[in-house]
Amino acid sequence: QVQLVESGGGLVQAGGSLRLSCAASVRTFSSRVMAWFRQAPGKEREFVARITWSGGSTLYADSVKVRFTISTDNAKNTVYLQMNSLKPEDTAVYYCATTFGSSRRVDAMDSWGKGTLVTVSS
Repeated sequence: QVQLVESGGGLVQAGGSLRLSCAASVRTFSSRVMAWFRQAPGKEREFVARITWSGGSTLYADSVKVRFTISTDNAKNTVYLQMNSLKPEDTAVYYCATTFGSSRRVDAMDSWGKGTLVTVSS
């Protein structure tokens, strides 16, 4: 398993921006994907974005496309989620996760961080 630690959450007004970070404890294999999920109160955990370590191929949920950008710093074993034009409906605990392959399913991830809370006020 890979140890993942998220940071960067907080309170922001609608229309504002935040950048989340996810630091991996060990050097990850190029065949892994890194993903961000989120879980709002009373809702199921949902996919937000993912990126491959090897080539930077990205995929986004329709709800965040254009507004969010996922990126990696391989030298730092860190994945970022830049969130712009935030909306109150983006309020959730954001989780970093990883797995081999290209799945974006919650049950396909083999390692999870503990999450970081993002609150967007209207």
